[in-house]
Amino acid sequence: MSTNATTPASTEADQAKTALKSAAKHAERSFVDAADQARERLTGAAHRTETAVREGMETLRAQSRAYADTAGQQLDEAQRYVVERVKERPVAATLAGVGVGVLIGLLLASRGDRR
Repeated sequence: MSTNATTPASTEADQAKTALKSAAKHAERSFVDAADQARERLTGAAHRTETAVREGMETLRAQSRAYADTAGQQLDEAQRYVVERVKERPVAATLAGVGVGVLIGLLLASRGDRR
């Protein structure tokens, strides 16, 4: 009778072992599939991010060129304005320049005293 009792238990153990192997294989396939999907999604997200950053940089370059051109034009206009005013009143411009120089010198000298 011990042989009969061992056989059903052995059969059940073999069935459980087979079911466990099948479940492990299924879990492994599921994990591999999930990892592949995650890799594909991350790769796609990386490409989209790269494209967005590249487009943002191109936009920034174009805008900075426009701002630089505008600033350059305004500087040229300011320079012409100053040159015209100096030509109109050279003595007043010289005195103003000396006055600004004296003020800057006094500010720098008083700053040195504090140290």
